[in-house]
Amino acid sequence: MIKILFFGQTRELIGVPSCEFQQSSLTVLELRDLLSARGDNWYYALTEKSCLCAVNQILVDDTHLIGNGDEVAFFPPVTGG
Repeated sequence: MIKILFFGQTRELIGVPSCEFQQSSLTVLELRDLLSARGDNWYYALTEKSCLCAVNQILVDDTHLIGNGDEVAFFPPVTGG
């Protein structure tokens, strides 16, 4: 099982703080695609340009393989000043 967390604007657009996913051994891109199929808000929130991904608190790209027991977090890019 994969635990998925959403933060910031990503969380606001989707409307849930987290969810779980039974499938493992998939890439971040495959997970994005599966979650994006849940509706327009999910698709918009999880597009690569508007959302970063971390697996087990390490920033990863869309080719990263997610395994059973991993924690995946999606969040918007942030800028500081």
